[in-house]
Amino acid sequence: MNEEQLPANLTDRLKANLRTLSWLDAGRVRIYAAMILVAYLPMMVKVYREATGTVGSDFLAFWGAGRLLVTGPAARVYDLVAEHAAQMAAGTGQMVAYVNPPPYLFLAAPLGLLPYAAAWVVWALAGWAVWFLVARRALPGAGAAGALVVLAFPAAYLAASHAQNGFVTGALLIGAVLTLRRSQTLSGALFGLLVIKPHLALLVPFWLAAGRKWTAMAAAAASAAALCLASLAVFGLETWRAYPQSFEVSQVLMNQPGAEFFLRMCTPYAALRVLFGTTVALYGQAVITVITGALACLYWRRAPSDEAAGAMLLAATALASPYLFSYDLPFLIMPIAFLIGMGRREGWRPWEKSLLVLIWLAPLATRAAALPLGLNLMPIPAAILVALVWTTWAPAKGTPQA
Repeated sequence: MNEEQLPANLTDRLKANLRTLSWLDAGRVRIYAAMILVAYLPMMVKVYREATGTVGSDFLAFWGAGRLLVTGPAARVYDLVAEHAAQMAAGTGQMVAYVNPPPYLFLAAPLGLLPYAAAWVVWALAGWAVWFLVARRALPGAGAAGALVVLAFPAAYLAASHAQNGFVTGALLIGAVLTLRRSQTLSGALFGLLVIKPHLALLVPFWLAAGRKWTAMAAAAASAAALCLASLAVFGLETWRAYPQSFEVSQVLMNQPGAEFFLRMCTPYAALRVLFGTTVALYGQAVITVITGALACLYWRRAPSDEAAGAMLLAATALASPYLFSYDLPFLIMPIAFLIGMGRREGWRPWEKSLLVLIWLAPLATRAAALPLGLNLMPIPAAILVALVWTTWAPAKGTPQA
């Protein structure tokens, strides 16, 4: 072999390796996922110190709302002066506006009974545990490797490190998809609870209608209405009247002239806004939302199961919603798990393993790269995930593979 042949051969071998990634078996997956989990420990300690120090955390909004619920009328959670006063008890010197709808107060209320530092830990770890118990069911029969793939999902770390609500919404989305085949009523009820963050359910009504899941649609509407009425009864009409005040805060955030806020988001709208401005971003997101919504609905015709159709719904949601952050993405483990399951049963398609590894890492990798590069790259792996699910329709059969 001469010197000119060597680089070509190495390139061919590397390409062949990436095409199959055959060396990445269950044993190596366990090791790598466990290593990533261990790496999260010092990272979580760091963000905890920042959250309880002078940097603060998004969690201030939830904890502050809980404190206000404990000490007085619920409508004060939307009063910026009252919010500021409540959050000062955390000792961070920071303030984050509460903008979630009144039904979310059922989650925030217990937090006000705990000191801020303790509430942060309970919220982050309990959310991670509940989400894992639900999400683990998306990858049955994969043993310890599958459990670790779910538990170590980088989007889960992001939800925990921000002490945000991505675990709650992720568990609802995944649970609703996984229970659809067994019980449309339960599935719809879980979808309806997403009234606490409705833009995550943007495609759900159209998707359920396309799949002719009328019982689930009715249950979702009933669940959402019941939760809203319950919040009206518990927190009062004045709280609902005060809720629109939070829109002003959201409007201020969305009208910021700088790019930093939008680089922290992970949607096509945010990416287009940074690069091309508001008008292009609005029209571009509208087109992408329509296309991904159509794909999610049309996929019912070729989906091998309700779970497969649900995988397309959740993959499409990451592109369809204009307002998402990286900590909102724990729900993406479900379409990733679906493709892993199909690969183990049916055999892996060329490049599929490599692409899934990159997609699995993408929430954290793209978030870390966004500010240094000035680019929001998350829509790219999200689009690849949609394409991978769309091109999967064969009924599952055969023996599991590594």
